[in-house]
Amino acid sequence: MSPGDEHGYPDTGRTRTRLPEDPYANSPRRTSSRSLVTVVGVVVLLIAAIAFANRGTPAKDDGAKARTVEPEAAPTAPSGTKPVGTKNTGVPTGFAHTAQGAQSAASNYAVALGSTSMFQRDSRHALLKILYTPTAAASLQQPMDKAYSAQFLARMGLDAQGNPPKNSTFVSRVVPIGTSVRAYDDDKAKIAVWYTGLIGMAGSDSTDPVTSSWKTWTFDLEWSGGDWKIAADTQKDGPAPVPGDDKAATSDEISKATEEYGGFTYAR
Repeated sequence: MSPGDEHGYPDTGRTRTRLPEDPYANSPRRTSSRSLVTVVGVVVLLIAAIAFANRGTPAKDDGAKARTVEPEAAPTAPSGTKPVGTKNTGVPTGFAHTAQGAQSAASNYAVALGSTSMFQRDSRHALLKILYTPTAAASLQQPMDKAYSAQFLARMGLDAQGNPPKNSTFVSRVVPIGTSVRAYDDDKAKIAVWYTGLIGMAGSDSTDPVTSSWKTWTFDLEWSGGDWKIAADTQKDGPAPVPGDDKAATSDEISKATEEYGGFTYAR
């Protein structure tokens, strides 16, 4: 999922990436890779609108306010605390009722929401129920289903069920770089996740190669039903490092890497 203008990925400038001699890289493109990622990011991370805007689902206001925490430097090494011991349909759940647990939850939820599962109806519905509060999940399901229309999926090179063409691999991943506690109270937390995302189609006939982007995804979490749940979330661009001079991989290399390298359970 996933993987906004705040949820989009606008073109902010040129890069120095060198494309290989590969049909995948040289084929005509229906849209620029940046534009494609903009569209995908908007839909994958859609909260309250289908348009190219990023609006968080309003969190329930029960009068309680979380204590604001000034962001400060913190070590990124593992804390030594096991992040979670259970999974629900492949998604880590059952995080600790602590600030560290909230950070671990936010990181793993970002990974799930930036995955290819968001492009298929049944798995998308399951993720909404698992990751969001009941109120947020109920308000998101219909607009998300409308956004992930057959027409939109076709623009992504997918069929109406969200499947890629034969001999092609659809890539959508979020890779957390670090987390920051912006606010924390007993039952509420605001956690920012800095991540890099991958999106695109790897295949000899692909017109939209896999590209990368950098975003910060902020989650308003609530302690609900014995776990952290998302009440609202927003995104913004960056911070993005200066692009390197690495030679872009071929479609076969990207497809193979996607199949061979699995993800992690992220811990703070």
